[in-house]
Order: sequence, then C-alpha cells, then structure tokens
Amino acid sequence: MCRQVFGFRLAMIALAAPAALLHAAPGLGVRLVGVAVVVTFMVSYVLFRDWERFGPLLLRHPSLLAADTLFGSLLLISAGPDTTLAYVSVCTPLLAGLAYSWRGAAGFASLQSLILLLVHATLKGDRHAPVAEALLLPGLCVISGAMGSTLRNLMLRFGAATQALTTAQARLAAAEAVSAERARLAREMHDSVAKTLYGVALAADGLAATASAEAPDPARIRDQADLVSRSARRAAAESRELLRDLRRDGVQELPLWPELHACIKDFTKRTSLRVTCSFPQLDPPSPLARHLLSITTEALENAHRHASATHVEVRAAVHGDLLRLTIQDDGRGLPPDTTLERLRASGHFGLLGMVERAAQAGARIRIGRGGRERGTEVRVDVPLRAWQA
Repeated sequence: MCRQVFGFRLAMIALAAPAALLHAAPGLGVRLVGVAVVVTFMVSYVLFRDWERFGPLLLRHPSLLAADTLFGSLLLISAGPDTTLAYVSVCTPLLAGLAYSWRGAAGFASLQSLILLLVHATLKGDRHAPVAEALLLPGLCVISGAMGSTLRNLMLRFGAATQALTTAQARLAAAEAVSAERARLAREMHDSVAKTLYGVALAADGLAATASAEAPDPARIRDQADLVSRSARRAAAESRELLRDLRRDGVQELPLWPELHACIKDFTKRTSLRVTCSFPQLDPPSPLARHLLSITTEALENAHRHASATHVEVRAAVHGDLLRLTIQDDGRGLPPDTTLERLRASGHFGLLGMVERAAQAGARIRIGRGGRERGTEVRVDVPLRAWQA
C-alpha cells in the first residue's frame, strides 16, 4: 500500500512542479525549488519502483520521511496552498501511519499541519481567509494519519490471521499425511505379513495335531514341518520386502498380469483351491498394478479362509473406457448384515483395505453376490484414463 501512496504522490508532484517553478522567485528561489522538485520526485520514484529494496530503510529511519517533508514544503510555499500539491501533503501522515503506527502518524500529522498553517498564514495573511479554509488541509492530515494507523493495524491482524491459518493448514496436512501413511502401512501389513503369519499358525496347528496323534506319521510330520519352515521364511521375506519398499525412492516397475499369474499359481499350490484366470494384453502402470494385485490376493484369501469355496474365477477385460477386474468364487457368500463399520469394529480389515485401495486407484469397487445365486463377486472398475493420463 505504501507503494501506491508514493505512486499517487509522484503523479501529483509531476503535475504541480510547473506551477511551483513559475511562482518561485528568480535566481536562488528557482534553484531551490528546482532542487526540491528533483529530490522529491526522485525519492517518490525510487520508493515506488523499488519499495522492497528501499522501504525497509525508510521504516528504520523516520528522519528520512521528515527530511522529505521539509523538501516538499519548499514546493508548497512556491506553488501555494491552493494547488494540487497542497492535497499531496496529506500523503505524509498516511505514510507515517502505515509505516510507524499511531505515534508516527500523530507526529507527522502535527508536523504537516503546522507547515500547512504556516504556509497559509504567510501567503494569505493579508486576505482574511476563512478559518475553515485554513483548517481544511490540517484536518485532512489528521484524518489521513488516523486512516494510515488503522490500515496498518488491520493489515497486521490480517497477516497474523493468515499466518495462523497457514500454520493450521500445515498441521492438518501433516496429520492427514500421517493418517494416510498409517493406513497404508496397515494395509501392507495385512496384505502381506499378516496373511503369511496366519498360514504359519495354521500349519503349526496341523503339525501339533499330527505330532500328538497316537501313531504319528513321520513323513506327514516332515511335510508339515517343511510347510511351517517355508511359511516362516516367506513371512521374513515379505517383511524385508515391506521394509525395502518403505525405503525405496520412486516407483518400481511392476507388471501386473505376470505377477498376478505367479500369485495365483502360488495360491493354488498352497491351498489346492482351483483358480481360473484370463487377462488382457494391456498392462496398467505400477502404482495402479500394486493396488489391483493387493485387491486380488485379498479376495483369493477371503475365498479360501471364509467362503469355503471350491473354485475361483479371476478375469480382467476392457469394457468401453473401463478396465474391469472381477474375482468370483462359488462359496457361501457374505453375511447379509456385513458392513464396513461392523468389519472395522470386529477387527476384520481385509474388505476395508480393498475399498481404500480402490479409492486410491481412482476406481469403483463392488463387493456382493453379483449375477450368480451363490458366492461372492469382487468387481473393480478402473477408468482407462487413470493410467493413460
């Protein structure tokens, strides 16, 4: 705002300078007025153009504004109190209020009012001018000083409010980032290590039951012990991969369909559950592939653990502008009262993680019976523009 005030003053000085030079006394008077015109014009121009550079100097040294006011008084005396330059004098208290608060506004309003009264008394002392005319400009100086001080307080409060809002937004963004990272870690743990450890526990239970039988079969105990060992090593490998993924910079390339084929092959070997699949040639990008892979593996595990399914069909195809991934089992289906809130309250986070991953991928997910009489269908529709953009 100080820059705009100096711009206004610069224009008014340029308009009033010819009148000041014409009314100046010949010789020394013209030279003094010329020096005053040059100084006040250049000061106004420099501060208007480079306020960020020279403004702090003016803020630290109020005496510079006082010297500028005295130079301006030479122009005021030469041009007279009836010219446009007289109204420019109200800029000084306004600047003082903006720069030095109410104390500076009061001091410079008093100084400028005194100069105006002296000029008016000197140049019009023999004309018996009305008192109202003599007090008009000093009154405007007082009003402009008060306005400058008020504007300064308003801008300071606005700046403090803006800073507080920025701080609150930064804290909110940090909290949201922490919450999102916690949710991501929870999904990764659930989709990798937790499921493998669950398999270790089942294998260990089977080993304990076989070993406690009346006539334990050594070959079966050896096979079950080997399964426990392989599952534990797999859990350790998944833990290392999870830690490596957390420390990895950038996104590692992940071809979805080969990874999904390998995952289904491993799942079939581990669970003996029959899975058929069909996929298109188009491979989505790595971030989207990770979400789709996790959703598919979670749906397969749910079909094995909870649905008592005998067959799972995994297929993906392009339908118009959508990539549709469908995982359909022939199990007993979801309970009628299943909701995300109930699952969260009971500590079952698999379906919740699938919904969150679909939302992050910009996809729509539907979990239900589908078009069949029994079983559960997980259908994910991903817009093609999600990875073609």
